[in-house]
Amino acid sequence: MAHLCIKNLHVAVEGKEILKGIDLEIKDGETHALLGPNGHGKSTLLNVLMGHPKYQVLEGSVTLDGEDLFSMTIDERARKGLFLAMQYPPEVSGVSMSDFLKTAVNARREEPISLYKYIKELESACKNVGFDLDMTHRFLNEGFSGGEKKRSEILQLQVLNPEMIMLDEIDSGLDVDAIKMVAEVINKMRGGHKSFLIVSHYARMYDLVKPTHAHVVIDGRIVVSGSEEIVDRIDSEGYDWIKKEYHIEIKKTQNTVKPVMLENCAVKVKK
Repeated sequence: MAHLCIKNLHVAVEGKEILKGIDLEIKDGETHALLGPNGHGKSTLLNVLMGHPKYQVLEGSVTLDGEDLFSMTIDERARKGLFLAMQYPPEVSGVSMSDFLKTAVNARREEPISLYKYIKELESACKNVGFDLDMTHRFLNEGFSGGEKKRSEILQLQVLNPEMIMLDEIDSGLDVDAIKMVAEVINKMRGGHKSFLIVSHYARMYDLVKPTHAHVVIDGRIVVSGSEEIVDRIDSEGYDWIKKEYHIEIKKTQNTVKPVMLENCAVKVKK
């Protein structure tokens, strides 16, 4: 199973409340898109679900397949099938990527995977994401480019085969072909008991991975939920319609202009 239920979640970082009452339910087989301007709580939500220690839960509850998520350690959450592909994957010196993955795979199995089967699965995953097998013998993410780190995250996703998958801007820094590759991997894994929660600012990503649900996070709250049509409307109109229809003030957290990203309210030019 892969059923995540979030109720009235309030979270603070360094004494500042970031999430101000998140309610969200993700059921088996669903793919949820999480949209909204930068700095409004999307990455905070994913990180607190995974168990990052810098986040303080002030109020609310989260269950994973009916069990209290916050009573679990980070490794317990991972063994339960929760996975986070991070926006900024860290480098881990002294631990090879291959050894890390094998240890993680075995942590979710009753019997250790055979070396032959593990190598075959690793080779297949490397081929799917265009990742050099020799790189798996290097220390995890050490010396990897930004794009290689993102491919490494997708490689881990395939090998670990989790059920509740959270992707935090996995497509940022990737070229068009790499984004297509990421989308192909996601689409092959979708369905059955696997569920996805995807944060992306690129309309291209959601064109390739059609979400079953979409949510907009503004100032730590989900203010609008619906279908994929929300993504299309944001892509064509920006976030101004939310401000007008729901009377919500959208605070800007940065001035950097990135015209191809949904976060900047770019509007398609209709010919």
